[in-house]
Amino acid sequence: MTTASAYQALDAWIDAHFDDEVRFLQALVQVPTDTPPGNNAPHAERTAELLQGFGWEAEKHAVPEAEVRDYGLTSLTNLIVRRRFAEGGPTVALNAHGDVVPPGEGWTHDPYGGEVVDGKLYGRASAVSKSDFATFSFALRALEALATQAGAPRLKGGVELHFTYDEEFGGEMGPGWLLRQGLTKPDLLIAAGFSHEVVTAHNGCLQMEVTVHGLMAHAAIPHTGIDALQGAVVILNALYAQNTLYKATTSKVPGITHPYLNVGRIEGGTNTNVIPGKVILKLDRRMIPEEDPVAVEADIRRVIAEAAATFPGITVDVKRLLLAQSLQPLPGNTSLVEAIQKHGQTVFGERIPNMGTPLYTDVRLYCAHGIPAVIYGAGPRTVFESNAKRADEHLVLDDLRKATKVIARTLLDLLT
Repeated sequence: MTTASAYQALDAWIDAHFDDEVRFLQALVQVPTDTPPGNNAPHAERTAELLQGFGWEAEKHAVPEAEVRDYGLTSLTNLIVRRRFAEGGPTVALNAHGDVVPPGEGWTHDPYGGEVVDGKLYGRASAVSKSDFATFSFALRALEALATQAGAPRLKGGVELHFTYDEEFGGEMGPGWLLRQGLTKPDLLIAAGFSHEVVTAHNGCLQMEVTVHGLMAHAAIPHTGIDALQGAVVILNALYAQNTLYKATTSKVPGITHPYLNVGRIEGGTNTNVIPGKVILKLDRRMIPEEDPVAVEADIRRVIAEAAATFPGITVDVKRLLLAQSLQPLPGNTSLVEAIQKHGQTVFGERIPNMGTPLYTDVRLYCAHGIPAVIYGAGPRTVFESNAKRADEHLVLDDLRKATKVIARTLLDLLT
């Protein structure tokens, strides 16, 4: 069997089993994994059950309940599937996360239905990233089927599937926990992404909680209190003013523009007739790869302190919630990039660029352990096109089919 005919055999197997792949993804979408609250162990159990149907035993690595609770989630079980071929080759890990933000409002399809309409599969996490539970599983199945054929290329090394459940919270109890526990140390990693680009760099993220303390008072006698909300508005205006300044700091990484800041949650006050005594802001500061996270955090704290000082009477507490480092490529990722680009060109009929993304992902955790990694999987060209984190999130099934072929072909290259 030539290499070209081996590629064709992989493609043919994926085409013949594509309806099964779609049903597999539908079953995954139909088990909610809203995070928060993050009760994600049931999804891991269902995934393990489905994988058992392929003849695979998924290792279930439950994070201790106390650690999960302290982290802010309810339950979390990570899965590892290990499939070995022969000694002498690399171990390639494929990672996708099953946790996802709650669906929110505005859906015209059941967010947990997995409904297929006009070649698109709708549902929360259909694109990010339960889709790549399917992509990676069926690419591996295709490779195993090829290995049983007479004259097939001899495969060396192995593949691991890492299905984890806390990317929305930063990944520390997903891939981070698996790596810290010494449960895995692959040679290479491909993580969930979109199928029209291979991503080798991404933004970092700093999330902070800002608590503004004032003094509650009756709204009929406001002068007896200190309005924490008005103080918070002063701080908000100062923070938002930074976004204008950030536009002057641009990244040299294609696909990444400039830093930016978002205040995603505000809570406080007790009633409409009470001067608010406490207001909590939660902010998200995206950092381009060229920025120093220590300097970024120090500057945010400076802006908050200077703004608070202009509103007499309030005090402010600032707490870091998350610091996710940016992703910068490790030298060893060349084989991954070249294989995905080669097969993406063939399967999609278009150039697959090597670029960065403004997202932050679990991939940074693998790279921090010296594991060369890229981001690639089933999906459109942009997050916006997929409606990820918005109503009617969906996956174009043709992207799923083609991305599965690209991953299967890439695995063949890496393991022969």
